[in-house]
Amino acid sequence: MKLTALALFTFWMPATFAPAHAQQAPQSGYHYTLPLSTAVEAAREAIRVCEENHYWVTATVVDMDGVPQVVMRGDHATVHTGESSFRKAFTVVTLGPEFGFDRSSGFFQLTKTNPFAPQLATVRNVMALPGAVAIRANGEMVGALGIGGAPGGDKDEVCAAAGIAKIADQLPH
Repeated sequence: MKLTALALFTFWMPATFAPAHAQQAPQSGYHYTLPLSTAVEAAREAIRVCEENHYWVTATVVDMDGVPQVVMRGDHATVHTGESSFRKAFTVVTLGPEFGFDRSSGFFQLTKTNPFAPQLATVRNVMALPGAVAIRANGEMVGALGIGGAPGGDKDEVCAAAGIAKIADQLPH
């Protein structure tokens, strides 16, 4: 059976995220989209920094719709690292703007102080663990880089921050 790119996309993503119709750019006119080469560079740097510490990780860059743009599984990374890297990045782009955090550690802390936040952690693809950092352009969040696989989300988040730092000068300010 031959699957088209759209069929593969809808097979992999939950039905609630499958595109029902073509989306239009915001009416404000300008919508920054992270270039693929920049997303790859951020993911590659995050993996490199983790590997220096013998952490075998997967890096996932998602756009503001929570759709993966880049998924890179580093050498020796186990299979679960892909899911955790995606879920951490997804958490940042879907809940970060609403609750005012740029790192998944912000949501992790929120679950300790807000009596309603732990319920949000049960939402599909949300993960209350550190390990993802927002990507910002022109002062607005445009995506996130999530890392999964280091022995602790705090270590994942250090690697994600290194990936974002590597591309910071390439992003519009």
